[in-house]
Amino acid sequence: MLKKLSGTFAFLITGTMVQAQAVNSKQVFADAEKQTRVMLTSFAEARGNKTELVAPRTLENGNLKLVQSRDWTSGFFAGDLWFLYAFTKKPEWKAKASAFTALIEKEKFNGGTHDMGFKIYCSYGTGYQLTKDAAYKEVIIQSAKTLSTRFNSTVGCIRSWDHHKEVWGFPVIIDNMMNLELLFAATRLTGDSSFYKIAVSHANTTMKNHFRPDYSSYHVVDYDTTTGKVVKKNTHQGYAHESAWSRGQSWGIYGYTMCYRETKDPAYLKQAENIAAFILHHPNLPADKIPYYDFNAPGIPNEPRDASAAAVLASGLLELAKYSKNKKEYLSVANTILQNLTNHYRSPIGENKGFILLHSTGSKPHNSEVDVPLNYADYYYLEALLRLKKK
Repeated sequence: MLKKLSGTFAFLITGTMVQAQAVNSKQVFADAEKQTRVMLTSFAEARGNKTELVAPRTLENGNLKLVQSRDWTSGFFAGDLWFLYAFTKKPEWKAKASAFTALIEKEKFNGGTHDMGFKIYCSYGTGYQLTKDAAYKEVIIQSAKTLSTRFNSTVGCIRSWDHHKEVWGFPVIIDNMMNLELLFAATRLTGDSSFYKIAVSHANTTMKNHFRPDYSSYHVVDYDTTTGKVVKKNTHQGYAHESAWSRGQSWGIYGYTMCYRETKDPAYLKQAENIAAFILHHPNLPADKIPYYDFNAPGIPNEPRDASAAAVLASGLLELAKYSKNKKEYLSVANTILQNLTNHYRSPIGENKGFILLHSTGSKPHNSEVDVPLNYADYYYLEALLRLKKK
């Protein structure tokens, strides 16, 4: 039968997605180059003389929405450009990546956010891996120092949001696991183990308090800074407090896999495997492996998908496969995700202002960024394709 998926079509036979040919990374990156050239033109037109705007984030009523460097998504487009350079080795992408990366440098002193890893490591960190530019190294180190100021030793975590102080006293979100990579990198670059110790403390505390017995994760855990005890557990961007917000589950598997890579602590590998088991064996995971925005959303199958959750999941699984006895399963699912994102969730070339993937969901409960392109979906999609190429 033919099943409609948020404006795209996929063939289902006896509940199983028909497997297309393996992803042709060379063709996908060639297409991504074309789309990114469209994006660069769209960006210049939308930006005009507003030089404080540094990156595209999404489409809003069909118009390109740009953000300032302080936005948590500001580093992803620079990262996309670095990925294009990594695959093609073309000087034009290195030059564009360098230019967009430079627009974010001032964030290295922004202590008002936990999103230093998303902003700096996805841009400067990705660039440093490819260029070993000493100036990038210094930005990474300073950013890690800034991020470390948000660590509370009583709680054992880095504070996430500063907003909604009337709701949470010391909120820690599962997304924050993704910012630990910056700290691990800073220890490698400096030899200073204080960054490493903060990252490990945060990962351990999150592992203890964020996860339910089935290894699904809450989105937000609020702490008492006097005692370090948990005050409450919420889900802010998913369906309900006790539901499993799909991108949050993907952050978890990606984050603990990365922590295992950096520490070789088997507890992190086991945690990543347990989260993977929850996701991959969940009855509400669709046949095409592109999750609904929440695994417990009440209107399934008539709920928005989240291609960004799928892209993060695929990238995380591809790395987890390197370390786990479940390699075959993880590679199979990651391949299925990438095939279906490629065949059914990509924008036609020349459309959607140059975004690569469609059908992501930012925050359904807030009716924010529902069924739209998102720059971080593109980032983790390209990262996953590069990881797939190395298999």
